[in-house]
Amino acid sequence: MRPDPLSEAAARRHELTRAKAVQALRELDRAGAPVTFAGVAQAAGISRSWLYTQPDISGQIRRLRESTDTAGSAGTIPAGQRATGASLRSRLTRRPRPQQAARRRQRPAPPPARPGTRRPAVGTDPIR
Repeated sequence: MRPDPLSEAAARRHELTRAKAVQALRELDRAGAPVTFAGVAQAAGISRSWLYTQPDISGQIRRLRESTDTAGSAGTIPAGQRATGASLRSRLTRRPRPQQAARRRQRPAPPPARPGTRRPAVGTDPIR
């Protein structure tokens, strides 16, 4: 006996929708964009209410959303690219390289501003 064509079509449509949702979720996370139900639904072109009915996808959205909430400023960095505690500790305890310190010492101080002139913007190099 042949399977019901309507059931087959519904199963294909369900899998296509799931694939769109997972792809949108990955792209938002990779781009560092906020991962929310509304954002995933809009990026995938699917309904937000459907996302809530999928336990694995909704759980992943909640985990990514919570990890960005607890990370504070790390919300703009994709989860796969965020620094670990160990790498941060090693970076904070590392001393500057001797070449960098020597370059800083050799750089001349900017000349004092003459009365009535504006100072250059912060971060610009007035010597160039």
